[in-house]
Amino acid sequence: MENQDRPILEVNTNLYRTILLVLVAVFLCYTYVVYTTKTETDIPQMTEEALRGQILWQENNCTACHQFYGLGGYLGPDLTNIISTENKGPQYVKAFLNSGIKVMPKFNFSEAEMEEIVAFLTYVDGTGYFPNKQARLKNTGWVELKYKKTRNE
Repeated sequence: MENQDRPILEVNTNLYRTILLVLVAVFLCYTYVVYTTKTETDIPQMTEEALRGQILWQENNCTACHQFYGLGGYLGPDLTNIISTENKGPQYVKAFLNSGIKVMPKFNFSEAEMEEIVAFLTYVDGTGYFPNKQARLKNTGWVELKYKKTRNE
């Protein structure tokens, strides 16, 4: 009978406060777990040559037309796995860099710059598959990806 004496608004307010406190506590616990759990990655480290290739990629705004993992422009093809794609590879990439086509500008890269861009694309190619059909969702919310290379190789 004592709930009947209390206003309905007061009962609901206390319930809402309790629910809010529980949700905040769960959020804080989950945040702690996410940021303190060490994750393992098998992503190979980028070489100096690949870093210079990445800088060339950015300076020439290649992402405006091309994508990695489906993210980027849509005028040119996705280049995530261009190096390992059958009938393509480093020579294929170099051929397009300085020749240009109707929708791709003709760049005047030196041989060293082309090698740097190929090194960058080789690094990106080694980070994984796109589309990655072997991805697995873990119970922690993280996605486990299958990578092409490991640091031990």
